[in-house]
Amino acid sequence: MAVYQHDVVVVGAGLAGMRATLAAIKGGADVAMVTKVHPVRSHSNAAQGGINAALTSRGDDWEEHAYETVKGSDYLGDQDAIEVMCQEAGPAIIEMEHMGVIFNRDEEGRLGTRRFGGQQRARTFHVADITGQALLHVLYEQILKAKARVYEEWFVTSLVTDNDGAVRGVVAIEMMTGQLHLIKAKAVILATGGTGRLYEPSTNGLIVTADGQALAYAVGAPLEDMEMVQYHPTTLKGNGILMTEAARGEGAYLINKDGDRFMKKYAPNMMELASRDVVSRAEQTEINEGRGADGCVFLDLRHLGRELIETKLSYINEVALDFSNVNLAEKPCPIRPGNHYEMGGIKTDVNGRTSVKGLYAAGECACVSVHGGNRLGANSLLDTIVFGRRSGEAAVEDAKQIGEINITEAALSRDRDHIKQLLDRKPTSDTPAKIRLEMGRAMNDGVAVFRDEAGMQAALKTVRSLRERYTTLAVHDKGQVFNTNLIFALELGFMLETAETICLGAIARKESRGAHYRTDFPKRDDENFLKHTVVTKGPKGPVITYAPVTVTKWKPQVRSY
Repeated sequence: MAVYQHDVVVVGAGLAGMRATLAAIKGGADVAMVTKVHPVRSHSNAAQGGINAALTSRGDDWEEHAYETVKGSDYLGDQDAIEVMCQEAGPAIIEMEHMGVIFNRDEEGRLGTRRFGGQQRARTFHVADITGQALLHVLYEQILKAKARVYEEWFVTSLVTDNDGAVRGVVAIEMMTGQLHLIKAKAVILATGGTGRLYEPSTNGLIVTADGQALAYAVGAPLEDMEMVQYHPTTLKGNGILMTEAARGEGAYLINKDGDRFMKKYAPNMMELASRDVVSRAEQTEINEGRGADGCVFLDLRHLGRELIETKLSYINEVALDFSNVNLAEKPCPIRPGNHYEMGGIKTDVNGRTSVKGLYAAGECACVSVHGGNRLGANSLLDTIVFGRRSGEAAVEDAKQIGEINITEAALSRDRDHIKQLLDRKPTSDTPAKIRLEMGRAMNDGVAVFRDEAGMQAALKTVRSLRERYTTLAVHDKGQVFNTNLIFALELGFMLETAETICLGAIARKESRGAHYRTDFPKRDDENFLKHTVVTKGPKGPVITYAPVTVTKWKPQVRSY
């Protein structure tokens, strides 16, 4: 066991984590980034379509972007935070270009844009359909240039608090040796991504296991709006791989088995570019009412032509060929709604601060809240860049006020005992993979595009039953070096804890808003539920309270596309 110390520790190496790390280094801090995978294997890699910004030089207006974000959120987004994000979007895009991101350009040589759902104007900047990957690699180059300390393939098991309850470090496993270490810090920023693998299938990679949400929840930080789970309209059946919204941004159609562009019934003005929750429900309705084929509808790009597909959408064309044996230039691809994104997360302010001193969060694991009940496509990358930077800056300023770090090794001993229990137990028929699959299927069945009391209660009952089984789960691999079986078991504990908060929040919200659509309460209820759901870990389990939504300029109104 070794003890390390830094001013700021960032947990996670995706876009939010890297941007926070760079901001903290620029602020003069000794910064370390802890990541369970190599940084460029982070899930930000999977973001395809682009990043939103209203550039005034294009005649665009950040207030229009902000309004459409508020509307997209079904008025659950905090408008002061949305204003911050949209105002800072343009400079953030230019800054990323200056770092070296080679965005697509238009015929005049200017940065090219495409239009994404829920927006009237094309303001989505992109690198073909690999935008997340392009941003991630450029930021990693900056991390290398800054000579940041990176604890690569280290898995954080818990946050460490001092006698006043302030977070002052983390406990982490060095996977290469299996040893637990204590990393002290004056500030910790969580940037661990979403909750995708709580569901099966999902567009998310296998590493997206709600680590940060569970770590923060365990030390008393509230989780906000966890019931707001986005289903993306276009994912492949079976494996859940994402077929980017950029396809529809370039003009692709959605058709049913009869070849009908059915979105004209559900969103006559914006058609396929309505907000994601609207499109997902429309698709699921078509499927449920028998106008789908084998549980799917179809994404049709044939009219766009081979050249456009192979230059601007080459990645998804490869995916369609590899996994569905479909050449997008020749025939439609079967797709359906699939789990994609968590709008809720660790409750923070616009500078990433949580209610727990010394603890910050940014990116998908955080809830600022700029996405509310439904995120607009291409606002996620913007969220990571803007609030990653702001959290890094805030953490540095606060860390400067902290003197000596006084913490014990109690958390280290507790985590060591928990791991020893997992390794010492005799194997049973249960495995992390088995429990994880049962959880994922239960969540996908009960807390998905359409929800009702019975389905959500069934999902909650299953999750609680699986949490009970988790107490006797054994790790079959008893080794120390790269014991991925152990890591999977620890991730599973985080996921089960977080899944319960999603179910409870969804059951408590007796209305339909954004991605949370209840067939037993099909109307939005602003009188009773224009408020954030807040879940805190109490001595006897989860405690639900509510927080007001910040409304600045745009009063809630009927939401239509």
